[in-house]
Amino acid sequence: MILPLYLQQTVTLLTILVLFVVVYKEWVRPPLGFMLAVLFFVLVGILTPEEMLSGFANTSIASIILLILISTALRKNFQLEALLDSFYKKKLSYRIFLARMMAQVAIFSSFINNTPIVAIMTPYLFNWGKRNNISPSKLLIPLSYATIMGGMLTIIGTSTTLVLNGFVVEFHGVSLPTLNLLLIGGAVCVTGILFITLIADKVLPDRKDILESFNKNKREYTVETILDNNSPLTGKTIKEAGLRSLKGVYLVEIIRKQQTISPVEPDEKIYSDDILTFAGATEYIVELVSNGQGLALPKPADTRNEDKVNIMEAVVGSNSSLVGHTPKEMDFRNRYDAAIVAIHRNGEKLSGKLGNSKLHQGDLLLLYAGKNFKNRVDLFRDIFIVSQVKEMLRPNKRKVISFLIVAVVAIVMVLFGYFSLFTSLLIIFAIMTALKMISLQDVKREVDLNMVAILVFSLALGQAMIKTGTGDLLATWILDLTKGFGSTAILASLLVITTVLTSFITNVGAVSITFPLAYSISNSLGVDGMPFYLAIAYAASAAFITPIGYQTNLIVYGPGGYTFRDFMRMGLPVAIVYLATVLMMLKVLYPEL
Repeated sequence: MILPLYLQQTVTLLTILVLFVVVYKEWVRPPLGFMLAVLFFVLVGILTPEEMLSGFANTSIASIILLILISTALRKNFQLEALLDSFYKKKLSYRIFLARMMAQVAIFSSFINNTPIVAIMTPYLFNWGKRNNISPSKLLIPLSYATIMGGMLTIIGTSTTLVLNGFVVEFHGVSLPTLNLLLIGGAVCVTGILFITLIADKVLPDRKDILESFNKNKREYTVETILDNNSPLTGKTIKEAGLRSLKGVYLVEIIRKQQTISPVEPDEKIYSDDILTFAGATEYIVELVSNGQGLALPKPADTRNEDKVNIMEAVVGSNSSLVGHTPKEMDFRNRYDAAIVAIHRNGEKLSGKLGNSKLHQGDLLLLYAGKNFKNRVDLFRDIFIVSQVKEMLRPNKRKVISFLIVAVVAIVMVLFGYFSLFTSLLIIFAIMTALKMISLQDVKREVDLNMVAILVFSLALGQAMIKTGTGDLLATWILDLTKGFGSTAILASLLVITTVLTSFITNVGAVSITFPLAYSISNSLGVDGMPFYLAIAYAASAAFITPIGYQTNLIVYGPGGYTFRDFMRMGLPVAIVYLATVLMMLKVLYPEL
């Protein structure tokens, strides 16, 4: 079935609009949403099956996968935590520490995937904040923002530039200019870090209760306990059982089969298998269940080695298979050898039966973890541990030196044009594999199929917009609205459109939608398209305004106790400064605009 061109354009626009809504509303997972949209294009004849799947042969997507695997090897074989720790031995003021920390993680993020950097740094910042009486809510958003900005220093720093580079190579036969990326990225990092350093203390919330509680588990949670069959409290009222006036905790509700009793009156009786939900400081709840009265925390699946069982905190990732499902549906206890004893969402505690609560991206989980927990986390890659820093093995000097020699040679070959980026990354990965710096198990664990699906189908989405002329249509509208204000207004409108998209859907999705616009606008004006492509590259990484716009924002969202409003208050001015810097640098580097 071949639709007339005007119908193809209408269908393409409506499909993209529907995709935007369903992904933003979380009605479907992003990978499924993108796949269904592209599959629909195939069914109505807009794309061929070969075009739908062409992204699997795209070297830019392969480069992203190789970069993730190389980052994993670097993390395993280099003591990044020890290196970071060496930078902060001296006592520093808040502003100096913030500026130094952001500058350093920005540099790391230019060549290492920023997600593991944030996962490593989050507990480190908690500990530093505790020692210096500074709330983690004053530190974690700047950490996330710094990794986002640092990723734009190089073409390999983020999936945004790599996917966009794939588009540019496909339609123009050239790559994004490395030097211009570095110059614009450097300016963005300098102005962004300075601006955040100046306003962070005034704008970011100061949530001392979270700081005081992180490592000692004193944050207030809603925690389920179970009354066992042999408890001496069975049949007693709340008052008789001594559960009315407890130190540091209070009884929120009782769940008895399908009945929820709340508020709980002093004369309410309790029975075997009742689930008693308490709120309070974790240390007091642990004390409560260890006093021999028959109240117990839910047990993890395997507790044969009791000294290995402890309380940990973890964040649900954006591409996690847990999103939209309840812990009970996912058999969470057996899957992770851990029981969920509390959930924080949007800075608030969830109540009710936690096993039947659907999990959302960014949820902060308090877990009663067994000895196999960390291995299971590494296996499934659905959650990020934020309450502990993983122990790192001492690096093998021979391996490190061999790797560094090969990496430097490969990078030089890229710079002088002897090798493509993909070839160089493949060489580095092959050497790492030969030196046993990364294993087959690491490859299976680290390659996120959800991410690969989004990348592949986003490319197909962009192809559909260009093929149907939808990009030309939207570009004409934009030009009509801005033609009286010059090229600067056109660039600014592209920056704003892309920033809005990336705030609510994935950065790769934003690039796939706006590249056809940039391509069509530059063709209509008869000018070099590179400044327009660079504009959407930086705007697609301007994910500062919402926590859902970028994975690193989601990692810090729960541990920092943030709300959407916190991201808006901090992110909006940062985004304005960021975009203004990008626009200024583009005008300097491309004066013909």
